[in-house]
Amino acid sequence: MSEHLIDRLFATIAARRTADPSISYTAKLLQEGVPRCARKFGEEAVELAIAAVTGDKQAVAAESADVLYHLLVVWAACGLTPAEVYATLAAREGRSGLEEKASRGKS
Repeated sequence: MSEHLIDRLFATIAARRTADPSISYTAKLLQEGVPRCARKFGEEAVELAIAAVTGDKQAVAAESADVLYHLLVVWAACGLTPAEVYATLAAREGRSGLEEKASRGKS
């Protein structure tokens, strides 16, 4: 099975953890810690939502790419791997979204 683009991007992000933050945006984000990575992810998610509401498909694609990248940075900052997220998704597969949400209790 070939490696998925998400896995390749995550590997690049993880490798940049030790890069020079003055020349690597990823290294800079990771060095600034989880709160900064999470804030940046949130900013990108809002930009995606705005692009979606305006109906600009090209902007939705571009902002979606930004959201995915920053999501992977958050995973790396939190010490989470794509495989762990895939396992969580696989455990939910075949369940109703409403059923799965109810199983988590109130949030």
